[in-house]
Amino acid sequence: MSAVVHGVIALVPDACTSCMICVRECPTWCITVESHAEQVSEPGARRPRTVSVLDRFAIDFGLCMYCGICIDVCPFDALEWAPTIDHSSASRDGLVHDTERLSGWRMHE
Repeated sequence: MSAVVHGVIALVPDACTSCMICVRECPTWCITVESHAEQVSEPGARRPRTVSVLDRFAIDFGLCMYCGICIDVCPFDALEWAPTIDHSSASRDGLVHDTERLSGWRMHE
């Protein structure tokens, strides 16, 4: 039986719909999501639909409790545990990681 390694929380940017469920459910409010709305036209549709497009996703690991609630509540599997544990910083601002770094921590199948 293999153990699940819980290091840091990684982001799958293409799966994130900016639904904000993770932001609302986080007990420490360490997640920030910024997005904008775009109109998407589909062939055969009567009118375009509006979708949210992710601009920025950030986690402040200085506040994060690593509880995993955000991972559990994400209906789109846009958040996952990554085995990376080296995310220390000499400054407080260095503990806030955004989309690029969070997606870089993902385990590649």
